[in-house]
Amino acid sequence: MEPDLSCSSFPKQWLQRYGWEILPHPAHSPDLAPSDFHLFGPLKRHLGGMAFETEDDLISELRNWFDNLDVNFFRVGINSLLSRWQKCIDLYGDYVEK
Repeated sequence: MEPDLSCSSFPKQWLQRYGWEILPHPAHSPDLAPSDFHLFGPLKRHLGGMAFETEDDLISELRNWFDNLDVNFFRVGINSLLSRWQKCIDLYGDYVEK
């Protein structure tokens, strides 16, 4: 029988099967999601004031932006997770940045 991939317990079961530690965290916290705290701000600043005639124009600009990011951009975002997790723990789960 194949696992039901839509089931919310599937990722947890998969992680446990491969021995990964599951860290407790809020269902969604913008303080702990690299896309929210590290990616969207610079992307929003880059796209600010631009207008696109077609969806393809927007996609082209997004691809260009991502292609020109330095590899360290992503490294910095991921590496900052540890300190953000600690701040969240120190604040008893409250938002890191208000």
